[in-house]
Formats: sequence, structure tokens, C-alpha cells
Amino acid sequence: MAVRRAEAVGERALWAEYPFLPGAAALVAELSPSMHDLLEDPSYARSRELGRARILAAVDDATGSRSVEELALASLEERFLSFLYARLLLSASTTPAPLRRWAVAEAKRSYGRLASAPVGELLEVARGLDHTFRATPRGVALGLADYLHLATGIREADFRLVRQEVANGEVVVPRVRAARLLQEGIRRRLAGPLDLAEDVSTLLRRTEATFLAEVAQRVPTPTSRLASAAGPLREEWFPPCLRKMRRMLQSGENLSHAGRFALAAFLHRAGASFETIVDAYRGAPDFDEAVTRYQVEHITQRDGGRGYEPPECATLRTHGLCVRDGDPTAPLPVDRERDPRCFDERLRHPVQYYRWRGGVVVESRDEGR
Repeated sequence: MAVRRAEAVGERALWAEYPFLPGAAALVAELSPSMHDLLEDPSYARSRELGRARILAAVDDATGSRSVEELALASLEERFLSFLYARLLLSASTTPAPLRRWAVAEAKRSYGRLASAPVGELLEVARGLDHTFRATPRGVALGLADYLHLATGIREADFRLVRQEVANGEVVVPRVRAARLLQEGIRRRLAGPLDLAEDVSTLLRRTEATFLAEVAQRVPTPTSRLASAAGPLREEWFPPCLRKMRRMLQSGENLSHAGRFALAAFLHRAGASFETIVDAYRGAPDFDEAVTRYQVEHITQRDGGRGYEPPECATLRTHGLCVRDGDPTAPLPVDRERDPRCFDERLRHPVQYYRWRGGVVVESRDEGR
């Protein structure tokens, strides 16, 4: 039934572009490969090869811009099976970092198409992800609950609910912003491992041991090093918001652009070396060394090497980065008794907090200097 419906509305090709949609599985049902066929049968060697290529493309470039040229020549069935094999293989991995990085790359690749696709295609992908979007003269409307679910993981200030058009229980957003919301939905769907039977996991780890080891080597790994030219930085002196940003990256979680800027600017003012700042981002699921080095250089070399001023506390609150206000995702909620410095009425700036913890008394409001 699903295949006939797809053919009627011309969606067969979409399943090759969005293989995470429910209908994509129906596309290859006629092939009826068992799990072990896909993992071992020579007939599916091409799909396995393409699956490995998808993984390596993501590992080497989580921005999703590195294309897998062979996919353009593959059949629709091969494209879906290569996606499925990649997901199975990463689910069998003993470390979550490669799967998270692959999920980011696949989601961004889908966004690249969704951002310019006909609105009907965007609505169909939303439906496949169990979200109800509808086209309006002003953009795309979706239910308030759907918006909150998708936007929670997007920390850019432009996605905060107070900046959206809300009416009659719906949020209306521009089409490109709707595509970005779906990108987050795709990333979430793919970031969690599949629940594999033990024999399947064992088989994958045995037959793909060399490949999985190569992937683990190529995935950027977080570092716990914090050093400056004058000696080690004191992370215990960092304000709670900056400690949280750093730990998010170390654990492979995504951090907003505003948070990444704040962390780099803060580390630079605290005395961290250029390499130390770059290393702080290696755990990010979309880490790209060349891009990170360029951005860190831009942040730190402005004004003759003084660098950009780290955002003030008020700005961090605006971007949802302040944990003093009871951010529910904070690993250790900050209250007045535990950390009175965070609630000091003189506190205006995270660098001010760092200096206070180090025994430096600073009264000026221009605390980043």
C-alpha cells in the first residue's frame, strides 16, 4: 500500500533522498533481504560498500557538504540499503561519537535539499517524521507542541519562542526555518543507536573490526587539556555557564553558535593558547578542524590579538546560556547558596567571575578587559 501511494504522488525518488522516512523500508520490501543477507550476502556487497562510504564522508566532514559520488549512480534500493547498513554498523560501535557525527552530517545533507525544495516535499518529510506542517501565505505553520519539540535542541536566539509568530496554537515560520527545524528532527531520529540483536552486533563487530577501528581513529576526540602560556587554566574557577558549555562539547553534544563564540572568547581572555581553544571543540559532533581554526583565529586575533569581548551575562541570558536562571538541562542547577558569586549584584561578566575566583578584585563594569 505504501509503495503504491508513493508511486502515485511521485515520491519514490524522495525515499532515496530521505531514507529515514517510513516509506523507504517499503521500497525495498520486494527484495526481502534478511538481516544476515544484508550483512554477509555477496549480492549486497555494493550496498555495504556505499554504507561505509557514507560513514567516512560524515567522519571526515560532519557539515554534510562532502558528497558520496557513488550514490548518484546507485539504484534507489542500493541507496536505501547503504543508509540502513551504515546505521546498523554505527549502532554496533562501542562508542557513540561516530553515530552522532554521522547523524549530524546526514541531517545537514537533508537540510541542503529541504531548504530549496518545493514546499510539498518539505511537508511530506515532516509528515514522515510525525510532525504536522502546513503551508500558509506567510510561510509554514506547525503546532506549538511540534515547534517546542523541534526547537528545544536549537539554541540560536532566533529560534526562541518569543521571537516567533504565534496564533491559535500554531507557530508560523519562514520555509527555510521550517527546513532547519526538520534538520533537528532528522538528527534526533538518527543520533540514537538501533536496538540490535546480540548476534547482529557480534557479527558486525567481527566482520567490520578493521573499518570500525579506522572510524574511531578518524573521529575527532574531545580533550580534557586546559593550558595557557602561564600554566594550566583553572576550570574550577570558570563560571557555571562556561563549565557547562565546555562539558557539552566534551560529551559530544551540540552547542549553539552563540555558545561556541562565548566559549572561545572567554578562553582567550582567560589566557588559553590558540591550540587549547581549538582542542576544546574536538568533541563537537560537527567538528571540522579547518573551519574551527579559521573561526578561532577570527575571534582571538581581532584588535591586534586582543580578540572579541566575551558576551556579558545579560547577553548569555538572552541566548539561553545562563544556568543561573534554572536551565533544566544544567547538570548541577545553580542556586544562591551553592554559588553566591553568580548572584552577586556586581557581576556583569563571566571573566569577572573567573578573576574573582582567582582572588582578583575587579570593580569596573568593563570586566572583560
